[in-house]
Amino acid sequence: MAHALLLKYPGTNCDVETERALRTAGFSTQVQPIATARPEHVSKAQLVVFAGGFSYGDYVMSGRLAQLETERFLGDAIHKHHQNGGFLLGICNGFQILTKLGILPKASLIWNKSERFECMWDKLVKVSPSPYTTYLPAEFELPSAHAEGRLVMEPGDAQKYMDSGLVSLQYGDNHNGSELRIAGLQDATGRAMGLMPHPERFLKPQHHYDPDWSGDSDWGWGYYLFKSAFEALK
Repeated sequence: MAHALLLKYPGTNCDVETERALRTAGFSTQVQPIATARPEHVSKAQLVVFAGGFSYGDYVMSGRLAQLETERFLGDAIHKHHQNGGFLLGICNGFQILTKLGILPKASLIWNKSERFECMWDKLVKVSPSPYTTYLPAEFELPSAHAEGRLVMEPGDAQKYMDSGLVSLQYGDNHNGSELRIAGLQDATGRAMGLMPHPERFLKPQHHYDPDWSGDSDWGWGYYLFKSAFEALK
């Protein structure tokens, strides 16, 4: 059975739902507070997950303190995990953490163009193949909840990432102002991915805002993201 390690930071608030999603997809799981996390926890996992929330209250900038504490307690264990073939998934604030750790392509997540926290459902489009989206349709939707979700990067980099297959997902409606409507990035191997929407919040059809939604499926679209990762590792 594939094993997932979920790192928890002060302010992480989606760990319970994310662990539930991982277990439902087939993973064995361990939720580990970063202050007690050690390299051996990482070495036992095939997938390391950074869940959503507001790590350290986003008081300095989103993900920055989490990056520093990750390096303090785990050293280069996350990078070694990745280099040795391990998978990494960052959701919302976890996406921000992976950008700060330098795992994902160089980018920053800043305040939405509305300059406010936004909670809504997003239509998403698959762009480049990813082991995290194999079982998802070409277009689907997931709930979002973020204030600093606008993805920006150096001039020309967004198109470069698009052309080189590093963009995994795009928004259908770019409400937060991300460059080229980018909702998810992956590294060159495809084993590391970050996305702003919350797949763990759409695990079952009854989680959808439309009580009649079925999607021709027994599961919500978020389930299939975790199931895709499980099958890729299995």
